Amino acid sequence: MARVHSERHRSQHIGWLRAAVLGANDGAISTASLVVGVAAAQASRQGILIAGLAGVAAGAMAMAAGEYVSVSSQADTEKADLGREAQELADDVDGERKELAGIYAARGLTPDLAAEVARQLMAHDALGAHARDELGMTESQSARPVQAAAASAVTFITGAVIPLVLAAVVPREHTILAVVLATLCILAILGTLAAKVGGAPMWVGSLRVTFWGALAMGVTAGVGALFHVAA
Repeated sequence: MARVHSERHRSQHIGWLRAAVLGANDGAISTASLVVGVAAAQASRQGILIAGLAGVAAGAMAMAAGEYVSVSSQADTEKADLGREAQELADDVDGERKELAGIYAARGLTPDLAAEVARQLMAHDALGAHARDELGMTESQSARPVQAAAASAVTFITGAVIPLVLAAVVPREHTILAVVLATLCILAILGTLAAKVGGAPMWVGSLRVTFWGALAMGVTAGVGALFHVAA
């Protein structure tokens, strides 16, 4: 019995991975920064938690809406391109077959073989062949607005959980330190995992995420320290 060769490519994960990592990073950074900034303003624990919860609700909705709109625009473009290609196939199938054969010939096939490959692929799925080889569209990388929006919202909330929990349970005088240290650890882990799945050096992914997270929390802490309120 012949062995089935199965391969897994990292590009298959790009769509959902980008949205998930972006959502978790943004959830951790924005919520921790908000907590640190409000805490630096000497607000009460209740004030910190209210600000944090409001930030999570607003951030999750903003992430979901942004991803949905962005990916929907991509989906609209793909749909329009497919519609145009379908019309061209209906108007001039022979010309489209020659166009596809030319693509294969440019990739290294002999003209005769390229013409035969184009003929067979178009006999099986003409629009699919042109979508893949002329337009560069594949099923694994096609736009999925709802999936991207849901992933962004859920992962944003997931990233925001630990800063909020720490703000609720850690003694008020230790809130800033606990939230900053925990968030930096979370960001380092997220950066490492994203780099590993994407095939990039893990220390690079970890360092760049933690750097920007530390910068964001530092800036908001400085802003909060300028506006003291009653504890």
